[in-house]
Amino acid sequence: MKVAIYGQAFNSTDKEYLIGLLDELQKNNTSFYIEEGFNELVADYISGYNHGTFSQSSGLNTSFDMFVSFGGDGTMLRAVTYVKDLGIPIVGVNTGRLGFLSTFKKEDVRKIVTEFIAGHYSIEERSLVEVSLNSDLDEFGSLNFALNEITVSRKDTTSMINVETYLNDEYLTSYWADGLIVSTPTGSTGYSLSCGGPVIEPSAKSLVLTPIAPHNLNARPLVISDDTKIRLTASGREENHLVALDSRIASIPNGKEIRIQKSNFTVKMIVYNSESFLKTLRNKLLWGQDKRN
Repeated sequence: MKVAIYGQAFNSTDKEYLIGLLDELQKNNTSFYIEEGFNELVADYISGYNHGTFSQSSGLNTSFDMFVSFGGDGTMLRAVTYVKDLGIPIVGVNTGRLGFLSTFKKEDVRKIVTEFIAGHYSIEERSLVEVSLNSDLDEFGSLNFALNEITVSRKDTTSMINVETYLNDEYLTSYWADGLIVSTPTGSTGYSLSCGGPVIEPSAKSLVLTPIAPHNLNARPLVISDDTKIRLTASGREENHLVALDSRIASIPNGKEIRIQKSNFTVKMIVYNSESFLKTLRNKLLWGQDKRN
């Protein structure tokens, strides 16, 4: 077995969980590779382990059996930019806070290896969205996709922006708002949820348009088919606005056409038999805590 390990930050209090993961991998004769930046962060703790390294541009390929994200949901979103379209299954060890994507408890980190080897898991394919700006500007390059959402929002102003929206080349509306979120089912429990959007089951073939603090009070989140081609044009008092792909942000001139559609590849998420989307909802959103339920 061949495993890649990635993290964006590291707290020394999590040392025992990282060591537990590496010990379990070594015990099962698994070769593992650590992302170069993360390797530097944890170098003082892993000097006794024989391992390789990888970067965003080299070292990963389809021969890997698993990609372990060590951190919170933000780390998982960044991990997707490493895996890209390679089809390497991803699992997240939650050392962060809420953990809708990084659902595996750090205290049970050894089970990531043992249950994977035992086959006690399934693979969920999560859809992504991608953006095209129809210009020779190269704001996002080949990393023009997002697992959670693509967001158009205001920049350097407290004034609203106007987001003119077309679906399959048919005019929908112009949102007067702080911005507009185009979310995948995976991202429905993220920024979209905070702005009043619906929770969508991860395998649903849908996208959701969620306005951010809309001034037109009848503007509500809209669920659409994920094969819809979305076209947006933003304008406002400032010369630029922001386009964000998960945590990656670019400043875009007003009036530039933004095209959004579902990506032609998916991300494979490892779901262990002890976990489920519904269990995550109950645990993270405290559903069922009211005794009347």
